[in-house]
Amino acid sequence: MRRRAPGAEHGPVTEIIPGLPMSPLEILALPAAVALVVARWLPPAARPRATVAAVAVLVPCAIALGVVGIRWQLLPVLAGAALAAPFALALLLRPLLRPLRRSGRPAWRARWWLALPGSAACVGLIATGPVAAWAFPVPVFPEPSGGFAVGTRVVQWTDPHRPETFTADPDDLRTVVVQLWYPAGKIPAGARRAQYLGRTEREARTVSEALARGVGLPGFLVDGVPRARSRSVFDAPVAGGGERFPVVLFSPGSGGVRTQNTAWAEELASHGYVVAALDHPYDSAAVVLADGRTIRSETSSSGDRDKDDELAAGWTAVRAADLGFVLTRLETLDRGGSADPLTGRLDTGRAAVTGHSMGGAAALQAARQDRRFAAVVDLDGYPHGPTTPALGRPTLALTQAVTPDSDPRYLPRLTEALDAGTAPGYRLTIPGAAHLTFMDGPLYLPPVPSLVGSLGRTGGPRTVAAATLAFLDAVLRNGSGDPAGALRSYGDLSVHRPGAPG
Repeated sequence: MRRRAPGAEHGPVTEIIPGLPMSPLEILALPAAVALVVARWLPPAARPRATVAAVAVLVPCAIALGVVGIRWQLLPVLAGAALAAPFALALLLRPLLRPLRRSGRPAWRARWWLALPGSAACVGLIATGPVAAWAFPVPVFPEPSGGFAVGTRVVQWTDPHRPETFTADPDDLRTVVVQLWYPAGKIPAGARRAQYLGRTEREARTVSEALARGVGLPGFLVDGVPRARSRSVFDAPVAGGGERFPVVLFSPGSGGVRTQNTAWAEELASHGYVVAALDHPYDSAAVVLADGRTIRSETSSSGDRDKDDELAAGWTAVRAADLGFVLTRLETLDRGGSADPLTGRLDTGRAAVTGHSMGGAAALQAARQDRRFAAVVDLDGYPHGPTTPALGRPTLALTQAVTPDSDPRYLPRLTEALDAGTAPGYRLTIPGAAHLTFMDGPLYLPPVPSLVGSLGRTGGPRTVAAATLAFLDAVLRNGSGDPAGALRSYGDLSVHRPGAPG
């Protein structure tokens, strides 16, 4: 990996401008490349000045980007400029070479009808750069709207009572990696924001490449993702005041990772929640342990629906046990089992269990098995595993619109689970959402509605977080509060009351 100058990676000239898919250096290089192409078509007196100006801007930009790392999206821009450069420089050098030509011999110049297609091709090549940067940007995380700054940290915990079921080693105990986002105190201006997808850029690249492989994409397409910085700060001081914060546990989707809902987690933390998101080894795409080992996913579809249902139920059970174990460790941390800034600040009596996709199924199972969870949020997750015992805690299921392409079993099974609950259940369908709307995907994937929904880069994550907060505030902070009124403003709501007619 190329070594980079400290601070250069995310300095003012290399960081993506909010609202634009490119950094200031990349934006400077773009018109300079175009100017190099069009210089040939300017009046003779203007050609030398335009060429010199274009080269004077483009070359330093290319060198600087080479130092900090050139994104693949800029390669077409530089390629188009490189193809045009010999012709532009020839125009610049022609007056200097004129005395060397034999008297009476005219200078050769390409006819306009030959040069025009070449120039058009170069401009077209250059134009693919910003289009690619728009389709696969470096994610820019929305600013959390709550009253707290956000801190984050990563912990690793081993369950001494549970053997690792994915390996044959009887001495291999189940280990999970957990990232915490929490309300923080005042953070100094200019504090370095947390790396997205990992504690270091190396971990972030390992995770990003694993996620890309998991969906069949070449890793280079999303090489902007590990360059991103979130809105939280690693190891920031916990907010003062002594307030005890409700706890929200999160399980990612199948092959997902603990950081896949960072924007959602930061929004919740800014409103006074502690979010604990899990990596599930051998299920998450890539889990980097404290000793540097990387555990990659070993779960995959068999191609047979019944077999896949059986496998998914087993994986969901492992995840549910992970969630219960992490809640136990958080209880120990809060009681002061070890010196920790969060000791005495975690209100584990107000704990919610949440998850996306298969993680949502795991959240439902965890709530069935563990009465310590006071609320459940399922982010577009198909309910795998047993349907008993009945859900005994308020449950929110956030879903995309059900279409003819949806699994026909999804809605009936989810409805069955909510109807059978002994506490109120809420199903909120968010208009314009897709399955990946419920994670960070809209921030960095192509804005194709069928892929990430139609709510915009930040609109989807903000809506999902706002609906989650409306529910959690009602059931965890307001006791018996009914979230129905607030939830209706985010989509189409159906309410499932205990004992109501089916």
